[in-house]
Amino acid sequence: MKQQTSLPAASSGGPSAARPVAFSETIGLFMPADGQVVADVGVLFVSPWGLEEMCLRKFWRIIADDLSACGIASLRFDYPGTGDALDRSDFSGGLTIWEDAVVAAAGRLAALSGCSRIVVVGQGLGTAIALRAIHRLDGVAGFVALAPVTSGRAYLREMQIWAKMVEEGLGIAKEHRAAEGIVIAGLAMPEEIAADIRKFSLATLGEKPAPQCLVVKRPDRPGDQEFAAKLVADGALVTEADYQGYDDLVSNPATAVMPQAVRLAVVDWISRLAAALPAQLAKPRLASVEPAVLCGPDFREEALNFGEGGRLYGVLCEPLGERNGATVLLVGTAYDRAAGWARSGVRLARDLAAQGIPSLRFDTANVADSPPVPRLPDQVLYHEAQSNDVSAALDVVERRHLLPVVATGRCSGAYLAFRSALQDARIEGVVAVNPFVFYWDPARDIDESLRFVPRTLGDYKGRLLQGETFQRLLQGRVDIARAATNIGRALGRRLARHAMPLIHMLPQNRVMRREVVGAFHTLSDRGVPVALLYSENDVGLDHFAEQFGSSARGLRRYKNVDLTILEGADHNLTPEPARLSYFETLSAIASALDPQA
Repeated sequence: MKQQTSLPAASSGGPSAARPVAFSETIGLFMPADGQVVADVGVLFVSPWGLEEMCLRKFWRIIADDLSACGIASLRFDYPGTGDALDRSDFSGGLTIWEDAVVAAAGRLAALSGCSRIVVVGQGLGTAIALRAIHRLDGVAGFVALAPVTSGRAYLREMQIWAKMVEEGLGIAKEHRAAEGIVIAGLAMPEEIAADIRKFSLATLGEKPAPQCLVVKRPDRPGDQEFAAKLVADGALVTEADYQGYDDLVSNPATAVMPQAVRLAVVDWISRLAAALPAQLAKPRLASVEPAVLCGPDFREEALNFGEGGRLYGVLCEPLGERNGATVLLVGTAYDRAAGWARSGVRLARDLAAQGIPSLRFDTANVADSPPVPRLPDQVLYHEAQSNDVSAALDVVERRHLLPVVATGRCSGAYLAFRSALQDARIEGVVAVNPFVFYWDPARDIDESLRFVPRTLGDYKGRLLQGETFQRLLQGRVDIARAATNIGRALGRRLARHAMPLIHMLPQNRVMRREVVGAFHTLSDRGVPVALLYSENDVGLDHFAEQFGSSARGLRRYKNVDLTILEGADHNLTPEPARLSYFETLSAIASALDPQA
């Protein structure tokens, strides 16, 4: 198939984030047509589930921005019980609950854009959900299936295998691993949903989902080709493309590589289809959108755009009852969406609201649903420009009369929360979870650090004593050369702990030492409480020990700093006891600050 080689450029002032809308217990993100409207058509994104959805979040936003620049509106949304949507205790309706959300989203897209035709775009499990719901939609002009699910049973088996790989990679202790059900990256699929998914197969498909279809297939998955063939047999006009870079996209949100060839193929195919449809007719559209508000038993959440030109996306969560203490600013980690790993951001915000504590969670620029800032590097982690995003978030809190603020985050989010407290006095407390460093050397390669982060020596020792490690060695599933290199690096850092005074004298470390000590002195002088939480064996403990000693004796001079080691926790705080300790620490610090001060 012919592919375009370039996409319309974003405006020089930078794109705005999609407009949040609330409907059917969930939040949708509507991206209006920014360019000249080319046809009476809008695009509805139907997402996959679990870790794949987390990895795909940014890719969906990029394609939506591209379509907007081509004159095509779009809407993407969360299923009930996922992402920023409301939780549900009753899933007895099974997969129909998520299908109903697809139908409601299509109606919302039509009302917002004025379109009477839609193109449905799905990936992974989203293709199966879309196919089950698509006969209930009006005016479906096209269907795009990326990495389609062709057998529900095979998909669930793959999820279980994938989940074990994730748990093993994170180093989650066996006692904290899911014993049953479909659970991946801390996200549990309701059994009623899984039961309906098991029934799905190509044989259950009825008539063609749309007159024209694009199937983006994985070369190593014969089922993807069978899916395309089934659509052809049903009478659809099918275009096929290869899903180049699928594995690099869905393996880890922090290191996900956006598949540019697929991006171009999808946008080009939709643009061509739209251009061939009748021209857009003048139709009334919703001139304004009401605030995107969801209410739970203890909270009111408002999804909003903020920052210059509405360039950032976030969710303000406020208690329905009396306010208690400071507002918590949840600073995102790496490229995880603001909902957080295993929806930790959502759960934390709503649990805090039950204690009377407001919060704001948000995506920094070029992360998940917030577009990039023009002329800045694509790699935004540990970049000084992220402090501008934190400042914009603090402005929202101040305008809502919700100061003071406790900033918190994990890993790179912990770093940004800590550094932002140094720059902005509106932050009066910090809870940093597993910070990799307290000062980032601008000369350090971030991409290399993300892709090649070794574990601590203690973690390697524990793994060497596990029987499954020997089994993986025998099966050839361990990269021995890389493991040996990582162990060597971990051993070197362990030796460096004992030579800390000498290490600090090295020229390349003097700047680090000066910056870290200066930062802690600044927060101490201001009386800002700082809670440091580390998972046992977390790689960030090496940097901590280099600065403060393995026994944390260097912290004794800072009366405002507390250190907690979380036993049995992985870097992402997947186990429930670790999350509870985090919540209790955060709640205590926020509650101690007087909002009337």
